[in-house]
Amino acid sequence: MTTTRPAGASPLAPEWLSVPADPTRLDAKLWAEDVERGTDGVLRIDGVSVDSLAQEYGTPLFVVSERDFRTRASTFRDAFDEAFAELCGGVDVFYAGKSFLCTEVAHWVREEGLGLDTCSGGELAVALRAGLPGSRLGLHGNNKSAAEIVRAIDADLGRIVVDSIQEVTLVGDLAVQSGRTANVMLRLTPGVHASTHEFIATAHEDQKFGLSLTTDQGPGQDEDESDGTSSPAARAVADALAHPGINLLGVHCHIGSQIFEPEGFELAARRLLGFLAGVRDRHGVELPELDLGGGYGIAYTEADEPRPAAEIARAMAAVVGSTCRELGLAVPRISIEPGRAIVGPTTFTLYTAGTTKTVRVDAAADGSEVLEDTSVTHPRRYVSVDGGMSDNPRPVLYGADYSAVLASRTPDADPVLSRVVGKHCESGDIVVRDVYLPEDTGAGDLLAVPGTGAYCWVLASNYNYLTRPPVVAVANGVARLIVRGETEEDLFRRDVQREPASPGTAVPATDPGAPRTA
Repeated sequence: MTTTRPAGASPLAPEWLSVPADPTRLDAKLWAEDVERGTDGVLRIDGVSVDSLAQEYGTPLFVVSERDFRTRASTFRDAFDEAFAELCGGVDVFYAGKSFLCTEVAHWVREEGLGLDTCSGGELAVALRAGLPGSRLGLHGNNKSAAEIVRAIDADLGRIVVDSIQEVTLVGDLAVQSGRTANVMLRLTPGVHASTHEFIATAHEDQKFGLSLTTDQGPGQDEDESDGTSSPAARAVADALAHPGINLLGVHCHIGSQIFEPEGFELAARRLLGFLAGVRDRHGVELPELDLGGGYGIAYTEADEPRPAAEIARAMAAVVGSTCRELGLAVPRISIEPGRAIVGPTTFTLYTAGTTKTVRVDAAADGSEVLEDTSVTHPRRYVSVDGGMSDNPRPVLYGADYSAVLASRTPDADPVLSRVVGKHCESGDIVVRDVYLPEDTGAGDLLAVPGTGAYCWVLASNYNYLTRPPVVAVANGVARLIVRGETEEDLFRRDVQREPASPGTAVPATDPGAPRTA
């Protein structure tokens, strides 16, 4: 089997991974706009060196470019407003808070004129604390509690995205009890199979989110005998329109995350607009809003080619405009929910390297497969860092790929195929599966992993009782803490301690594993 692996590359490396000709070069699409490497080889963000950041805040450390975040947020806002200006007067951009959220980031969202999409009571609390008005907030979730729904109703949220027929009744009844009306959108599953990992594809039928467009068929009933009104989505519309506690704004979908191909978004838009036309024909109502979700991909490696926001916006506007003309439907107000595409590239994680080792791996000579019985072996360098799956579980959850660079000096040795691993007691604790790093990378060196702004800190854990890292924002040449790192005392605050017992005191019989006396 002939491969397209670059000349000089390790047979163990994926075909897309090239051997860096210039080990000091940074691939611009992976990094915030104000990250650069100085003449001394040290990475800087808006002029602040990673050496100084590591010295002041320690590692692991999430480092965010505030300027880059604001630029990406305003770029989405302006690009979609321009593309949809003639169709519906612009677009409402809701930052997807689940990607990364803290009070300071919520302030940035508010100041850049975006709305904020939340999917729990905790995320909603952060948004409200940052002063976002309820009209610019949304609440998602497939299993919202009554308390979360009441909080959203009391805050007069701009939209509660309802995920099931049961929730239509629950939200409506709670609104009536509160003497209010709930603004509701219905989350639909348009049956689009997005090209992404199965765990983050969310618009196919066999998953937990949303109301299906597929008609339920009774015994002996052919599909063409149905009147088209018995799908869960259609029944939810009828229930919502009839409920006195609900103001039905429109429909919503989200086809998945980390998607590069445009076809899925376009197909979802067509199917949902067709559904809105059906609502008009059956109920005589043109629902005024359509949310097309988010999920736009970013670059994690050199192989990824994300689409610019303006290109995405123009393609979606073309589909929405033409489909509405075909259906004779007024163009609804469009909203989108980018999260990863805004925050992901703004951030890198800074680690300190520790132990290293080189192993020999059996592989076919052409790199086409790994063999168990062959005399041909190839080296792979393992570089351990002081974090791992507790601050970035995406590689173990989704098989996600990342990149890494030596951040604290100019490389002094040739690059070798390396694997950056964490310090946890798990063989799957991999931070970067395949990357070329200088062979002399070793203890005390700083490594930077770009693209960690989304779904890293928010998924962080205390596995092996590691403390979660701090988050530092850099702006105008100044670094400041926006999320404090945990300490061991923070961990103990949740650990209910036993009261000291006096010598000879009997241990309660409910603790059979303890000694008989203290």
